[in-house]
Amino acid sequence: MNRRQLEKLGIPAACAKLAVTAVAQAASQRGLKQKQLRAVLLKLLDDPASYVADPDFGPLAEALLHQAAIVPREPIEYRTWGQDIDDGAHQQMHTACRVPMAVGAALMPDAHVGYGLPIGGVLALEGAVIPYAVGVDIACRMKLSVLDASVESLEQRFPVYRDALERETRFGIGSQHERPQNHPVMDQDWTVTRITRERKDKAWRQLGSSGSGNHFVEFGVLSVPEADNQLGLAAGQYVALLSHSGSRGVGAAVCDVYSKIARRMLPEGYQDLGRLAWLSMDEPEGQEYWAAMSLMGDYAAANHEVIHRLVTRRLGVQVLAGVENHHNYAWQETHYGRQVIVHRKGATPAGTGVLGVIPGSMADPAFVVRGRGNPASMDSASHGAGRCMSRRAAKARFAWSTVRKQLAEQGIQVLSAGADEVPGVYKNIEQVMRDQRDLVEVVARFDPRIVKMCGDGSRAED
Repeated sequence: MNRRQLEKLGIPAACAKLAVTAVAQAASQRGLKQKQLRAVLLKLLDDPASYVADPDFGPLAEALLHQAAIVPREPIEYRTWGQDIDDGAHQQMHTACRVPMAVGAALMPDAHVGYGLPIGGVLALEGAVIPYAVGVDIACRMKLSVLDASVESLEQRFPVYRDALERETRFGIGSQHERPQNHPVMDQDWTVTRITRERKDKAWRQLGSSGSGNHFVEFGVLSVPEADNQLGLAAGQYVALLSHSGSRGVGAAVCDVYSKIARRMLPEGYQDLGRLAWLSMDEPEGQEYWAAMSLMGDYAAANHEVIHRLVTRRLGVQVLAGVENHHNYAWQETHYGRQVIVHRKGATPAGTGVLGVIPGSMADPAFVVRGRGNPASMDSASHGAGRCMSRRAAKARFAWSTVRKQLAEQGIQVLSAGADEVPGVYKNIEQVMRDQRDLVEVVARFDPRIVKMCGDGSRAED
């Protein structure tokens, strides 16, 4: 019996794979014919609990019981920080709050429309993970390294800083180093899923590179108003290297594969959730995705580590201190007195005392922040300023050559970028930070001076 025949019999699509396995085993081990198998399946559908102990049909019976346990709930409420948020993002958040396992939700002040969950959306589920609520660029993250160089050197040795970025960074879809870089992450177990096993070689070639869209590597001035023991810096100004990138092509492939699996497994009545389809952590598919996501987290961190290693080695400088964090990821945490899975899609972890980096734009400051552990946001804050204009609208409105000249007059040298990433496409980062004063405190400010981004106009989700 194939999937179509089984689904016609009444087996939910989400359970069809288990049904195929059960039928094959029963036919092989018990010699049951199609008519007999059909009779067994009809009885099982009527009373799955009586088949839980069956050696062949037990897993299918448990899956059917799990499906039956998923009942519609009233949408949960969510809290919003900030005012300048488009209706589309709110609509996506309302839809996300209908996911039956949802127990908590929040919208950060940089929120805008994404795929499934809006960028800037925070969603806590019990026992389930949503691939598209993590995002296409799994473990997209920030990394800041404070360097033992004088602020004056940014101008005095500009050609050296420029060459470090031009020679040691790679940007855009399919970009890679001519010679694969080394990092212990490539010695980890990439066989945890089929897609990570098949994409390992590509991931290795792309190690130490950056994506398109809003990903960047830049030098700037870090201003620390007062000594901070946690940051490990005295008050003063420092040269710093800041990067924004994620898990590259392999991360996107993981999201695509497991989101499609999740959509096929959606229970009856939830098909309209689309990209908000979930995977149960009790099922093999959910465990596989979690293993792949965790590996992508390590890989994204390795990407940044390699970028910073290459650039600082080219400059001949040492790293004095650093801060880094994911902002497209899911974490197992305790909220509401129970263990939940918190999705932060374009949101920064901001637990009590947790350091993070929230960027602005190529012309606006980024901020090193310390989390306040606000339970209403599930220990979260924004991941940046947030877009206020689409990429298409930006390209129609702004002339990149004109913007680049204006930035140079402000002392900001942009080596490469596109009109879809000019400062005017972003919200006011100063206002965004004011809107989340109850979520984070500012520890230091980073002002960009030499910026490199993808210049081919290709896009990223956030």
